Amino acid sequence: MQDFLEFFSFTDANIRYVTLGSVLLAASSAVVGCFTLLRKRALVGDAVAHAVLPGVCLAFILSGTKNPFILLIGAFVTGWLSLVVIDYITSRSRIKEDTAIGLVLSVFFGIGILLLTAIQQTGNAAQSGLDKFLFGSAASLIGEDLIAFGVVAVLLLVAVVLFYKELTLLCFDQAYARTIGFPVRGLELLLTTLTVFAVVVGIQAVGVVLMAAMLITPAAAARFWTEDLKVMLVLAALIGAFSGIAGAFVSYTAPSMPTGPWIVLIVSMIAILSFALAPGRGWVARILRQRRNKTRILEENLLKLLYQLGELRQDYGSARSLDELLERRNIPKQEALSGLQKLKRQGYLQKENQRWLLTPEGEKRGRRVVRLHRLWELYLTQYLHLASDHVHEDAETIEHIITPELEQRLIEELNYPDLDPHSARIP
Repeated sequence: MQDFLEFFSFTDANIRYVTLGSVLLAASSAVVGCFTLLRKRALVGDAVAHAVLPGVCLAFILSGTKNPFILLIGAFVTGWLSLVVIDYITSRSRIKEDTAIGLVLSVFFGIGILLLTAIQQTGNAAQSGLDKFLFGSAASLIGEDLIAFGVVAVLLLVAVVLFYKELTLLCFDQAYARTIGFPVRGLELLLTTLTVFAVVVGIQAVGVVLMAAMLITPAAAARFWTEDLKVMLVLAALIGAFSGIAGAFVSYTAPSMPTGPWIVLIVSMIAILSFALAPGRGWVARILRQRRNKTRILEENLLKLLYQLGELRQDYGSARSLDELLERRNIPKQEALSGLQKLKRQGYLQKENQRWLLTPEGEKRGRRVVRLHRLWELYLTQYLHLASDHVHEDAETIEHIITPELEQRLIEELNYPDLDPHSARIP
């Protein structure tokens, strides 16, 4: 508790620098990462992160200082150049983008390591700490670094706000953007520039190795919680900011723990929880949805079966045994019994002496499933010209997902039919 109070009082200047720098880095890169993710260019961030190292080294060689603005300029130049090279390779050759990214990443990073090694062997005292760009060192941030972070973060956020509509259209419908006269190539260069800025601003904190995770992971986590881009941008920024604060706090309470890797670890944990627990798109929600759909299909198949048995003698009120149902349809016995019990609880079935019969509500629901099945069979034979003996399996699937609106449209398209392709009456 004492560490918690000391940290969040922000009385220590170093705590302020590290925390604010981490928040600016994580939030701004997460916002830009949303557009990179939606453009399906997630690997580009990794290429840029590795390509900035030679720029940092060249800037140091030419200037002889570790001024953050000079180093950021050098990093920006080579990072931007790497994306230009990737685009040039993919547009002028038969090499795919992922291969071009791998080539550029390895070549630029190799050049960076070579330059870094050469600098370390010169004996220049000013080069001390330059290797921190490989893995980052957020704990060593100073006020001068914070100013650079702040300027770049503000530029990123202002650019996103000003060009929000254009960037959104670029991500979702590039062809339409080109049709209505948007400068698509210019917008691509703008997004490229923003991506490079986002990477450049974070390399000193988390390093070139982990920067791609800071760019993409918050955006990927936010994508699972919403379909609205504006909400996604806000969520990604909040996730990034929280991970920045939490990483700085862990590093403060355990000085041997580096801030950058902890930021990435925390944002990755948030992403994993999002992948699993997001209500609409998460793994748990998907499993539950599949289970509900499977249960509903079983219930509707049982009601359809009881209705079809009633059709044979035009007697929908007679009770049927479980064995009689299983003779007509191959359903596991325990599964069928469980479905019948649930339909009884819902009021669609009644049970009399171990036999099952439809209630008025059950008959109505079973009749609708049979009607949808036969309408779809008729539609496939009339409009797609499929043979009548090839449509049953498709109808078995589609009957469970046809909405009332689509049902009405089918009836109208088929001119209110009475019989299906097998001459069975459509109820």
